Amino acid sequence: MPTILLVEDNELNRDMLSRRLARKGFAVECAIDGKQCMELLASKRPDLILMDINLPGRDGYELTREIKANPDTASIPVVAITAHAMSGDREKSIAAGCDDYDTKPVNLQRLLGKINALLEH
Repeated sequence: MPTILLVEDNELNRDMLSRRLARKGFAVECAIDGKQCMELLASKRPDLILMDINLPGRDGYELTREIKANPDTASIPVVAITAHAMSGDREKSIAAGCDDYDTKPVNLQRLLGKINALLEH
């Protein structure tokens, strides 16, 4: 069972998405901010990270750069998830090291396609 680390500060979004992913056969670990994300990564190795971009403190771009700079976590695929679907946001996410990008509200089928494609590599 693949494990996904969901980094999301909004409780409603976190709860909804984690339950939907669990129903699709994923184990889901949750972090509410960058500090908790990095603490979880110090002890666990998820198969994929869903990274909210707008987080309190360090944003998702900064966290992704830190994850990708660490040899122990660099190979974990990161999918940026943001409600701010502005022109250039996808490029900014990819430049920060994200492997893919998706928008909120989450379209579960589209997101599952991206997750499955990254887990197959």
